[in-house]
Amino acid sequence: MVSYAPFFHTLKEKNISIYTLIQKKGINSNTINCIKKGKSITTYTLDNLCKALNCQIYDIIEYLPDEESKPQNEDM
Repeated sequence: MVSYAPFFHTLKEKNISIYTLIQKKGINSNTINCIKKGKSITTYTLDNLCKALNCQIYDIIEYLPDEESKPQNEDM
């Protein structure tokens, strides 16, 4: 699963509001809604966010393995 927790941490760290992203950096409000709801965004959008925030992709998203995909120990 992909988490956008780093995105919100980066906003706070850089002291940038969502309002600023939308009004001054040209990020679409639908993009912010998708991020808030944990929906997918395009690599084009990731690129725009990285430019607007002057950061790396890992400052916006992170991969968290699903519990189902983790190997389970087998009893012998």
